[in-house]
Amino acid sequence: MKKSSLAITAILFAAPLTSAAYADRPPTPSERAHLSQILKSKGFVSWRKIERDDGRWEIEDARTRSGKVYDLEIRKGRIVEWDRD
Repeated sequence: MKKSSLAITAILFAAPLTSAAYADRPPTPSERAHLSQILKSKGFVSWRKIERDDGRWEIEDARTRSGKVYDLEIRKGRIVEWDRD
């Protein structure tokens, strides 16, 4: 097998491991600020956990001013799913 074939094979096998390693991650400080702005603009005052998973942001226990609690998903800067806790 040539060196280039070995390199391609190594990349193909490493790619799933690399993407899995970044599947669940917390937001960076700038991402957190942006997500906080989105949440506050929709009337949320607090939330427990934010993580990136499968190309979307998952927010757990987001609380509104009236005290209602939701689990949310944000994609492309928009809340796309609201599940009431």
